[in-house]
Amino acid sequence: MRSFASDNAAGVHPRVMDALAGANVDHALAYGDDAWTARATARFRELFGAPVEVVFVWGGTGANVVSLQSLVSPWSSVVCTANAHIAVDECGAPERITGAKLVTFEVPDGKLTPEHLDAAQIGRGDEHHSQATVVSITEATECGTLYTPAEIRALCTRAHAYGMRVHLDGARIANAVAALGCSVRDLTIDAGVDVVSFGGTKNGMMYGEAVVYCDPALGADAKFIRKQSTQLPSKMRFVAAQFEALLADDLWIDNAAHANAMATRLAAATRDIPGVELTREPAVNSVFVRLPHDAIVPLQRRSFFWTWDEPADEVRWMTAFDTTEADIDAFAAVVREVLAG
Repeated sequence: MRSFASDNAAGVHPRVMDALAGANVDHALAYGDDAWTARATARFRELFGAPVEVVFVWGGTGANVVSLQSLVSPWSSVVCTANAHIAVDECGAPERITGAKLVTFEVPDGKLTPEHLDAAQIGRGDEHHSQATVVSITEATECGTLYTPAEIRALCTRAHAYGMRVHLDGARIANAVAALGCSVRDLTIDAGVDVVSFGGTKNGMMYGEAVVYCDPALGADAKFIRKQSTQLPSKMRFVAAQFEALLADDLWIDNAAHANAMATRLAAATRDIPGVELTREPAVNSVFVRLPHDAIVPLQRRSFFWTWDEPADEVRWMTAFDTTEADIDAFAAVVREVLAG
């Protein structure tokens, strides 16, 4: 049975795999001096409708570290939510590598507000305190919720008023764009975001992410930061070729929209099962539910997923671009069977 642990567990989209094979011919100069990297960069500039600076990296943690390191000083602090990926799931890499402190806020829905930025200004100008110079938000959030373009714009406006820069962790930005029916520019450049970690691995790629500098000047030293952060792929054409395929003909949106639709179907298929408590309506490709404590491990043995909030017995079921209706129906049947005892 398919796993509902993460969209990271999915394979590679056939068109992306074909692109990898297509790049695997002859020789090409290393470190991005190749035709695939040039074409993929051009696709990003077309997508954002601006001359953005783009650097390709190995993975999501690397994308976030390179993004943040471009924005901070060693005495800086980065404002984020307490459940942000940079705060919980990156083994302290952002703090160790950038030297900056993370200042976190507990939020039930995974979303910061301008008022959080106000609260982060305590100690501004005081040499005894780290200085809040960056805010990092996630779209879609770790809680499966979404910022609207207006909400991001409000955050960016407040951040810039304080002289702060805005980083957007877009590991699942495709799911957000598909769900909101907007453009990626609506959520980034037009809202005031400075740097984006643009995800590919969770949306049909084998590996690789991109760091997109909405303000190209911020990316002036990005290539040096990328190298020093061990995020420079030597055979970069294989990352670039995947993005070139993913961004062609809206494949990145089609993949994300399908994953979102499968999450909606999963919620509908399980919400009426006795013992299943849907904790929020799915906005993207994640379904959060509370389950009877004794049912979680038996269910995980049948089709693995992660526990989200262990004390609350809340779990997270993730769908992906390759999740099928048959996968959903089979898993729902197993949930019904296990919870029936």
